[in-house]
Amino acid sequence: MTFEAIDAWWWPFLFVLVAGGLATDIWRLLGVHFGGRIREESEALVFARAVATALVAAVIGNLVVFPSGSLADTPMALRIGAAVAGFAVYLATGKRMLPGIVAGEAVLIAGMAAGW
Repeated sequence: MTFEAIDAWWWPFLFVLVAGGLATDIWRLLGVHFGGRIREESEALVFARAVATALVAAVIGNLVVFPSGSLADTPMALRIGAAVAGFAVYLATGKRMLPGIVAGEAVLIAGMAAGW
């Protein structure tokens, strides 16, 4: 089966739903099943947490360095400044994510509104 296999309006939606579900949901179910049996200090869980953190950091770095859409029209210094401000607020508020995200977005929006 391919994406162009069936010529119907609903086929691309079903294809993405099934392919996306097969690729992600199985691993989520296995993680839930086996995750309850693993100690929080175990090397496997520490490794999995480190890999997940590295993947999130890579995605954020990719968005800052190689943005798309309206973000691509902003200067690199503004994007880096927004990320640094968001991280600083995250640390200053006791590692609370929401204030860090809001601060980073506020710096980015303010910079875009100022024409930077």
